Amino acid sequence: MSQFEGVSVVKKANVYFDGKVTSRAVIFADGTKKTLGIMMPGEYEFGTDAKEIMEIQAGDLKVLLPGESEWLHIQGEGEFVVPANSKFKLQVASVTDYICSYINE
Repeated sequence: MSQFEGVSVVKKANVYFDGKVTSRAVIFADGTKKTLGIMMPGEYEFGTDAKEIMEIQAGDLKVLLPGESEWLHIQGEGEFVVPANSKFKLQVASVTDYICSYINE
């Protein structure tokens, strides 16, 4: 799917790490939420409340998922899932375009 239909977009951006990571929330008719964002090169750690599915649209990064000892390397497109109530680390090597889906189970 190259575009989302029938959605609302929250105008205020989510800004993290002094502007190096930004996103905008997209709300679907059924109440589900995604964020569309950009990460600049750097190292980051995020915490989750809900389960997250991270779809990488373009970029070069490594992710260390909870409970793992090896980094997952994604170049170009890829995806990873982060459990609810956990933390994950990112090493972003180039500007990375992402979509984050929040899954309330």
